[in-house]
Amino acid sequence: MHVKPLPQPWYKEPWPWIIMVGPFAVIVAGAITIWLAMTSFDGMVEDDYYKQGLAVNQRIHRDRMAEQLGLRAEVMRHGTQLRVILTAQAPLSFPPQLNFKFSHPTRGGMDQLVLLNHEGQGFYSGALETEVNGRWHVFLEDQELTWRLLGDWQLDADARLQLRPLY
Repeated sequence: MHVKPLPQPWYKEPWPWIIMVGPFAVIVAGAITIWLAMTSFDGMVEDDYYKQGLAVNQRIHRDRMAEQLGLRAEVMRHGTQLRVILTAQAPLSFPPQLNFKFSHPTRGGMDQLVLLNHEGQGFYSGALETEVNGRWHVFLEDQELTWRLLGDWQLDADARLQLRPLY
């Protein structure tokens, strides 16, 4: 007589466990993704982008004003110290202070605004809060926001940058 063995319970078989590994991995990956989304900064560089979009004409006017004045700037950095030489083709009374903004292309929280003080004959100097490296968008403008110069600066060591008007 042939005796049929009793079947094992399902949890002692390997195939149900192998089949359940895939959905379990998806659940773990989804939980990790939700945790990352909730705890990390979304990286929005400008939070008032709508207002900035409306101000495009004003920024174009500032760029054209810099072109009319024939403004040029040479920017030098040594560590956290900045030195700017501002020149103009048109007569210009040099303002007592300039704003120099470092804007990171992807991380708004790393942006820095440096207040540059006039030292005479177009020379300005100021200090960064922290050391910066990598690629940055830079803006040089007067305190009244009548003109601006801008450019991209790759900062790896002590570096120089020539700023010219956009137009």
